[in-house]
Amino acid sequence: MRKTIKHLFEEFMYECEFARRIKPKTLTAYSTIFSLFMRINPDCSLDTITHRHATVFFKTLHERKRIVGKGIVKTGVKKSTVATYFIKLNVFFDWLAARKYIQINPLSEMRYPSPQYDNKKYLRKEDIEKLITGIHSLHNNNILVLKRNLVVFYILLFCGLRREELLLLQLRDIDFSRKILTVRGGISKSSNSRDIPLHSTLLMHLKDYLDSRRSYTTPFLIVSSSRDQGLSDFGLKHFIDNLKEQAGVEFHMHQLRHTFAVNFLKSSNNVVKLKQLMGHKNISMTAIYLRCMPTTEFRGDIENMNIDSFI
Repeated sequence: MRKTIKHLFEEFMYECEFARRIKPKTLTAYSTIFSLFMRINPDCSLDTITHRHATVFFKTLHERKRIVGKGIVKTGVKKSTVATYFIKLNVFFDWLAARKYIQINPLSEMRYPSPQYDNKKYLRKEDIEKLITGIHSLHNNNILVLKRNLVVFYILLFCGLRREELLLLQLRDIDFSRKILTVRGGISKSSNSRDIPLHSTLLMHLKDYLDSRRSYTTPFLIVSSSRDQGLSDFGLKHFIDNLKEQAGVEFHMHQLRHTFAVNFLKSSNNVVKLKQLMGHKNISMTAIYLRCMPTTEFRGDIENMNIDSFI
């Protein structure tokens, strides 16, 4: 019996999970995007697949209507989302082509949709202050929740962690004697471990929080308020959604990572150090944050230029 494209996708996923050790979140993205591709192109097979199927897929993404928020209808998806879909599909189609299941990758004739990065992805000082005030209003007289939420916020703000990295942090990842937070390779997107110095403000809140969570036995640093276990992804989303409403600041959690990056660059002017702290594999990924720097931050550098010191 000849294998179908769906059977081969299952083989691809098996290889990704057990041979390449791809992270579960990435595997889920592969599966979701491939399923959507096949739903839009039900006639697609190993014999018929061409760049036309890819064109139909991305055209449909561009034109389809979807409901977001409170009944708001939007058309299409962001360019960054299109880029993500392109990358995930391209990995599978390259896999098929390398094994001679198809003659050519159907995406090979398409140009990669380079996303445009919005200069406003970082949070302003006044928004940060509103969020901190909002956190102090959300605990419902549960002091542990207040202290936990402050630690969550300051870890994101002063360490620039990703959502998954935050949720999977364990008590052993905090070294108070060295004042270091370790992101283990097993929870990092890059699969490489990295150490991040603890800001004095975060250090203070961590000590206060750990004193309040002494009754917990779970190894996870950030705990649930109702069970002896780590905070769930849903619980974190619930906190962020409530914080947005309470503070009156529309933001998403990843913006705190952007805020960390932009302000570290402002204080250090060192993109190499930032690369290490962010856990990027390639410095070109880190350089993206240079585009987010406000033009006003360059004025002093421009004024420091002197014709006498020109090369």
